[in-house]
Amino acid sequence: MAGANTLEFTDDNFESDVLQSSVPVLVDFWAEWCAPCRAIGPTIDQVADATAGKAKVGKVNVDHARNVAVKYGIMSIPTILVFKGGQVTQKFVGGGVQKDQLVGALA
Repeated sequence: MAGANTLEFTDDNFESDVLQSSVPVLVDFWAEWCAPCRAIGPTIDQVADATAGKAKVGKVNVDHARNVAVKYGIMSIPTILVFKGGQVTQKFVGGGVQKDQLVGALA
């Protein structure tokens, strides 16, 4: 369900891969049963390809990584958070976000 440059973030690796990252990180909170999440998946993969080497882009399956989802108050999916220096800098909720918006948020 993910492209070659799209990572998988879990409860176990979120701290090291996202919060301690030296580059900006885009995190897509999703679930397999969520149609809008599946619809935005190709856009997430395009962002991952466009920002490879400059940022990290990955997904958190809310059914498998409940602790992270609860910690960040994810109430509806898809929700996309952008982290810089371990802090949330932008939040997008719903499937209407465009690739250029997401790439810009990582700049």
